[in-house]
Amino acid sequence: MKLSSVISDVLGQSGRAILDAIGAGEDEPKALAARASSRVKACKEVLAEALQGRIRDHHSFMIRSHLRLIDAIREEVAGIDERIGEHLKPFRGAVELLTTIPGISDIAAHVLLGEIGDDMSRFPSAGHLVSWAGLCPRNDESAGRRRSTRLRAGAPWLKTVLVQAAWAASRKKDSFKAQFHRISMRRGPKKAVVAVAASILTAAYYMLQRGVLFEDLGANHFDRRDKDKVAKRLIRRLEELGLQVEVKAAS
Repeated sequence: MKLSSVISDVLGQSGRAILDAIGAGEDEPKALAARASSRVKACKEVLAEALQGRIRDHHSFMIRSHLRLIDAIREEVAGIDERIGEHLKPFRGAVELLTTIPGISDIAAHVLLGEIGDDMSRFPSAGHLVSWAGLCPRNDESAGRRRSTRLRAGAPWLKTVLVQAAWAASRKKDSFKAQFHRISMRRGPKKAVVAVAASILTAAYYMLQRGVLFEDLGANHFDRRDKDKVAKRLIRRLEELGLQVEVKAAS
């Protein structure tokens, strides 16, 4: 059988109904295809064709065994999620604050609070927090030459979640995306995403310290801040293309 070729989620509603029927001993393709819901894109004929095969008692037994294991694992995960939810009740307000940051989901906010807490007085500054998390390059310099810019060791769980959040934030239309592309052009995407992760952690520090929501600076924040640099760069680019530029201030 090739059920996964016609149903994307084999353990979804339709896939599970078909697997339960196979585990119960049903092997007629049309009868199995009829158990799929109307939301499945493949038609009944295609489903029936994909469900052609030889199902023996051993196969039905193994399917029942695997489904019982999946149900048991899901039940354990649900119990753990409930337990985590109980312990996170005192931090519900902090979670709501952190999830306003682009790229920070509920799970990322939970990990963030689990690693750094909601009391920022333990860190003298946002820079200390970023350094503790291992999101700033090491200071390995000798005779005026920087020998290494590798990240120092930090909190592994926190760093991993922040980098994942930074990748998500770099795809949104906000200042983090602008920061990512600005650094990526000069240093590459890996260094850019680490810089975005450090910015996310810095924002989280001040938000938890002051109890305020995230306020995006806008996609053109760096252009406004570095107006002269942007103008010189664009003029230099035009001159490289063989054009003569005369700049006048707008009236």
